[in-house]
Amino acid sequence: MVLEIETTSRLPDPIAARIEPDRRRHRRVALTLLGRFMRANKQEYPCKLIDISVGGAALMSPVPVEDGETIVVYLDQLGGLEGVVSRQFPGGFAIQLSATQHRREKLAAQITWLLNRHELDPTEARRHERVVPRNPTSSLTFADGTTQPCHVIDVSISGASISTDLRPELGTDVWLGKLRSRVVRWHDQGFAVSFMDIQQPTALRRYFG
Repeated sequence: MVLEIETTSRLPDPIAARIEPDRRRHRRVALTLLGRFMRANKQEYPCKLIDISVGGAALMSPVPVEDGETIVVYLDQLGGLEGVVSRQFPGGFAIQLSATQHRREKLAAQITWLLNRHELDPTEARRHERVVPRNPTSSLTFADGTTQPCHVIDVSISGASISTDLRPELGTDVWLGKLRSRVVRWHDQGFAVSFMDIQQPTALRRYFG
């Protein structure tokens, strides 16, 4: 599936191969992701994504919000998104996203990858996507501010395998260098993390090249 966005200029490859220019309203696609959102009063609440496009999103929420209220949403594997509440419905609300054209293009690429990842053979995807960094030295920063050095065994656009004596609980949020991550499994050398934002290959080379 390819996500469509509106644009008046030619998109750079490889984004152009995945995103077709379209003058119609942004097309929503069903996608379930967990996250949290912050209201204008700075209070945070859990939420679940129902569907999304580069122009807007619908979210399940345990609390009501106000029409026109500015909301900042943090979704697993998509990162932070800002928008304005456009409507409410039982158990949730929809927002119209506020984003630059560059952010919309990145969001479209992230959504497209998430929608199509089930079509990839897991063994082949891991073999082709995982690379051994030339600069494996990094650090782990936890919620309490504690920082520990670590060794990155391999890395992909969606996560990394880390060599360390630490064994944080599964689901623990941690920063790997400057990348927001979450502990997803342990292994005999340490543990693996999933990045909260899908990374571009150029960004990974910048962090670990």
